[in-house]
Amino acid sequence: MKSASLRSFHESHTEPTAVRIPFQTLVHEMLEQLGEDPKREGLRQTPARVEASLKWLTRGYGMNVDEVIGDALFEETHESMICVRDIEIYSMCEHHMLPFFGKAHVAYLPNGRIVGLSKIPRVVEVFARRLQVQERLTDQIADAVMEVLQPSGVGVVIEAAHFCMMMRGVEKQNSRTVTSALRGIFRDDSKTRVEFLRLAHGGHHGE
Repeated sequence: MKSASLRSFHESHTEPTAVRIPFQTLVHEMLEQLGEDPKREGLRQTPARVEASLKWLTRGYGMNVDEVIGDALFEETHESMICVRDIEIYSMCEHHMLPFFGKAHVAYLPNGRIVGLSKIPRVVEVFARRLQVQERLTDQIADAVMEVLQPSGVGVVIEAAHFCMMMRGVEKQNSRTVTSALRGIFRDDSKTRVEFLRLAHGGHHGE
């Protein structure tokens, strides 16, 4: 049986109502309201392309942690930190529906169980491929790894650039946002925390 927290990951997307305006009709209307002519040659197929694109970019709503991990959990006595660095992330800001992208660094300290290394990026993908804010994305990844592996601790750092800052508003193209989530021993033990941050930042994190 799934725990309440893991069920919330899986049930976070609202089920569609019985009556919906077709997606492509909405895009057609949006183009008109932007002052464009949806019937001109370059835009005729745009509603269909936008529908396919957005559904692909938010496909995480149809994914869950149990499915992506499958049977890749193994009993193992390894007691040192496991860190997967530089996991590429592509997501969309829920405030403006503009992309943000960057890298995630995920580590955990096993407590008798490990997971196949390729599954960590897949867990990241479950949550990144949704409308998101970076802060929540960071927490969701950490909580999911804690829930599935029940390790001694988990650390997650995400460094990302946001188009809502680069293309609009303050228009700061070189800004990066860094968020972290620490669970268990990563939060409570300073040596473990410093070791993780050094790994996450490529050995350049100061004491």
